[in-house]
Amino acid sequence: MKKFKIKSGDTVKVIAGDHKGSEGKVLRILKDQDRVVVEGVNMVSKHTKPSATNPQGGIVKKEAPLHISNVALVENGEAVRVGYKMEGDKKVRFSKKSDKAI
Repeated sequence: MKKFKIKSGDTVKVIAGDHKGSEGKVLRILKDQDRVVVEGVNMVSKHTKPSATNPQGGIVKKEAPLHISNVALVENGEAVRVGYKMEGDKKVRFSKKSDKAI
């Protein structure tokens, strides 16, 4: 099973691609595809047919997944790399820039 250093709910910054510089919260992680869905980033238009839940139908804007290598965790407004270290008997994430636990 893959282990990612970015978790759901983290604030991340896009560091590569068309949306470089955008920030948002991670909504979900797609482990099998190595992708993350970030709130308000990489919006795409999806055409929907009328249905019971959406009787009007039309064009819906939604977030598309980004590759996990294109995002970095944000700490104090800056993108940081993440590492793991043992504190006692617990494994914790820490910022490699400030050496503080996240």
